[in-house]
Amino acid sequence: MPDTLTRERRCELLAAAGHEEIVTLAERLLADGVPRPTVVQAPEVGMVVLQVREPVEETRFYLGEVLVTECSVELDGVPGWCMRSGDDRIAALAGALLDAVAAAGLPALTDIDALCAAVAERQAAEEAAEWADIQATTVAFEELT
Repeated sequence: MPDTLTRERRCELLAAAGHEEIVTLAERLLADGVPRPTVVQAPEVGMVVLQVREPVEETRFYLGEVLVTECSVELDGVPGWCMRSGDDRIAALAGALLDAVAAAGLPALTDIDALCAAVAERQAAEEAAEWADIQATTVAFEELT
């Protein structure tokens, strides 16, 4: 994991974190004295349109709608935002808090980056396992001369 994550990558990883790990970290940071955030937009469940790209022709199309929960907070004037798939208001609020803490550059940033690193490693392992399963179906053609 690079020393500094972009905000987009951090938000992506926080959205992929498990409920328990993201909520536990947020609760610990609040207990350790991180200022309480002001909720700008309470966690709200809604639908977003999922757009995908067909891999051969690379044309984009709308696959359908996905249930998400979105939340935004402000921490000492620094905004924090999170959108997670599904109906998980508590984790969305926790993610928004962690995003604001990271954006503010508070000392807890190292804990947040450690969580993001763990999520990124888990995603990489899952992707490698998926590719290993797919590789078994690879067809190798002989070249005819």
